[in-house]
Amino acid sequence: MLRDNGLFQALLWSVLTIGLYAAAKTLYHRKARWWLSPLLITPALLLLIAVAAKESYQEYIQGTHWLVALLAPATVSFAVPIYEQRSLLRRHWPLLVVGILTGSATAMGSAWMLSNLLGLDETVRLSLLPRSLSTPFAMIVSGDIGGVPSLTAVFVVITGVLGAALGEGLLTWLPLRSSLARGALLGMGAHGAGTAKAYQIDEEIGAIAGLVMVLVGLLNVLAAPLIAHLLPR
Repeated sequence: MLRDNGLFQALLWSVLTIGLYAAAKTLYHRKARWWLSPLLITPALLLLIAVAAKESYQEYIQGTHWLVALLAPATVSFAVPIYEQRSLLRRHWPLLVVGILTGSATAMGSAWMLSNLLGLDETVRLSLLPRSLSTPFAMIVSGDIGGVPSLTAVFVVITGVLGAALGEGLLTWLPLRSSLARGALLGMGAHGAGTAKAYQIDEEIGAIAGLVMVLVGLLNVLAAPLIAHLLPR
């Protein structure tokens, strides 16, 4: 039925996506539990609605592609936290460089080894590699190395939600006392969701998490052609 009217379909899916996210965010503010994260609840509800309405992903994305297009200006805005934390960047750049390189290599290497161990399809493996980047960067890298950006976005959400939930527990058990170490853990391990969690803990930890998230994304976008060249086929 929705297929008969393209404009109605676009409006419906756009309104549903925005409305469900706003409602999930309100619920999360009232009862902050990781399983109530808007990043988890919104796509789950949209999937249920799409299945009930017998709509395909292609039909959904046709109606909401303008929301995906907004990721481009969002990517540009990531330059703001780098500028705001320039003094911290000057003081700790050796530690940040080592941490970012190590974290990126560990995230991609573990994803590649586990996906090979599980015998996943090559397209899925390539889509899984950038899972530890924030969505705008992850989708760019995924497209450059031969993955499916929309599938990568799903992996990013799962990684972010679980990483933020586990990261808070790790901060309790690991001997990480400095804001730099605690912020880097959440920014590297859970990107956007981890940064939001970091800001809930402390403003300085959140700022560092945001800085690490951005630097990791920029590094991997620039390195994507090299990554694609080095990957075994």
